[in-house]
Amino acid sequence: MTMQNNTSMEPISFQLPAVMDSSFTSEDLADDMEGLQMNFQRIKIPSGGNLVFEIPTDDPENPNYEKTIEGVLLFHHDSNAYWPEGSEYDENTAPLCSSVNGKQGIGEPGGLCAMCGMNQYGTASEGRGKACKNMRMLYLLQSGECVPIQISLPPTSLKPFKTFINQAFLLRRRPSYGSVIQLGLRKENTGGNDYSVATFRLIANFEGEELAQIRSYAEGFKEQIKLTLKQRAETAREQFDDGCDYISAGSQSANATAPVYMTPAIDGDREALPA
Repeated sequence: MTMQNNTSMEPISFQLPAVMDSSFTSEDLADDMEGLQMNFQRIKIPSGGNLVFEIPTDDPENPNYEKTIEGVLLFHHDSNAYWPEGSEYDENTAPLCSSVNGKQGIGEPGGLCAMCGMNQYGTASEGRGKACKNMRMLYLLQSGECVPIQISLPPTSLKPFKTFINQAFLLRRRPSYGSVIQLGLRKENTGGNDYSVATFRLIANFEGEELAQIRSYAEGFKEQIKLTLKQRAETAREQFDDGCDYISAGSQSANATAPVYMTPAIDGDREALPA
């Protein structure tokens, strides 16, 4: 299909996925998905002020590199994770506590994320940030694809994302799946350290029959993701409440030589999700 560009008004091409007629419900599909992982291609915001995305390919040793990514934002949700101090960037360390929806933490300290002391500004080991890492998971459907890619936004990219969603969609009373957007990168510097921040731009809108088609696709996808996230949270909770003695990061026992048992929490930057 050809869409009208939102800024230069030049036509752009975007191929929507075929919507299959089916009488199967999301609950039916969730039964088949139980115990399995949905295999999304996962892309992270680069570090060190880099201005290109690393796109995985069939050859792990030879990824592609792109300055921008375009697609339809089918769904997005919060995700939190809290690591022991000094272990935030250790690939082999699981979070002490995590939340697939940014609302309910599972692990230590656990509980409501909004009320958690580790989720307050000023609790980070350095700077004025939070000890708990707040992230946003985006599911972006690219042209001609049937499965979206998953993009994990770090805390430094949350403010520009929220500003973009408010201005491009909420104020216009449009759902995020109603347009094609473009993700880019810009470099910022704090305290002498360069880091990369995601940028967002609205480039085209769906209308009429195309909007109805992408709405049907997006609504089905969102239902399935929400059910899958619920299952993942229940599984993590069951694993955490399995009778083992879990030790808080700040407790006296945590500093002892005895081993610390932690739930295999969901890591939004390192593990296959959703969430």
